[in-house]
Amino acid sequence: MTIADTQAHLEALQHRLADLLREVQTVIVGQDDVLRGIITCLLAGGHGLLEGVPGLGKTLMIRTLAAAVDLSFARIQFTPDLMPADIVGTSVLVDRPGGGRELAFQPGPIFNHIVLADEINRATPKTQSALLEAMAEGQVTAAGKTRGLPEPFLVLATQNPLEMEGTYPLPEAQLDRFLFKIDVPFPGERELLAILDRTTGTKSAAARPVLDGPTLLEMRRFVRAVPVVPSVAEYVVRVLRATHPDDVRATDLVKRYVRFGGSPRGAQAVLLAARIRCVMDGRKSPSIDDVRAVAPSALRHRVILNFEGEAEGVAIDKVIHQVLTSVPADADKSRS
Repeated sequence: MTIADTQAHLEALQHRLADLLREVQTVIVGQDDVLRGIITCLLAGGHGLLEGVPGLGKTLMIRTLAAAVDLSFARIQFTPDLMPADIVGTSVLVDRPGGGRELAFQPGPIFNHIVLADEINRATPKTQSALLEAMAEGQVTAAGKTRGLPEPFLVLATQNPLEMEGTYPLPEAQLDRFLFKIDVPFPGERELLAILDRTTGTKSAAARPVLDGPTLLEMRRFVRAVPVVPSVAEYVVRVLRATHPDDVRATDLVKRYVRFGGSPRGAQAVLLAARIRCVMDGRKSPSIDDVRAVAPSALRHRVILNFEGEAEGVAIDKVIHQVLTSVPADADKSRS
């Protein structure tokens, strides 16, 4: 592919992403950063965890995105009595056309392109683990067979940060499977007025398809081919290592309050998301600023506080911000 072809492809992809964002915004008011985060997960082929209080439109965002990309969608309401078979499916006895009966596998809601795991922390660990193979391998084992999931496949989960009674916090190993943890903020006054105008009148908006599955898979291949200069990749590594309390670059907050730093998957998530951010902005290669912009969403669920940090209510984002501001972009300065 020539430089001219690459530039044309980049511009076409940027326009498609802008069209997708505009289409979703015909239904969703504001929340631009949240929507960009969800689209980043979609392009990266990585799963997303949305955290916010009830009533902020998390479910509507995900449903609208699925409609705009023309992909199949399923919503699973996680409850304490939800069983793994309710997610992956089960074998049932059916009548044969020629007589007699046989066991046939009835696929569960996991066999869709976009799966919304609503209030994921309300189900038991056994049920939560039913998602783990699907999220990690793009397949499930059910009725004695390994069954592939449709491509593209994406899990977008939600959880409520306030109501902890009757919940089962996700284990670190499962949290690490999410590319991003996206905080959904409360809307401002102007956004609230726009929400009231759209939702309490006689008109209702709906998103129309502007992308399809094959086009999305092609876009995924393109963003993974975006070149990264060595200095940016090295900066990602230094930032990740600085989240570990035993690293020489660890900040005061990390040394005092962090038990475990980010995993290698965290570095992968940061660099891939930085690639996507630069493409969305129409640039050919990610910069240090791209890394700093996406790092909080990629690391906030991977950096684990110790007991003192939990007891004092230390904000993970504050710890990550200190790391990003203290780790120099220049490798030479970092060594000095």
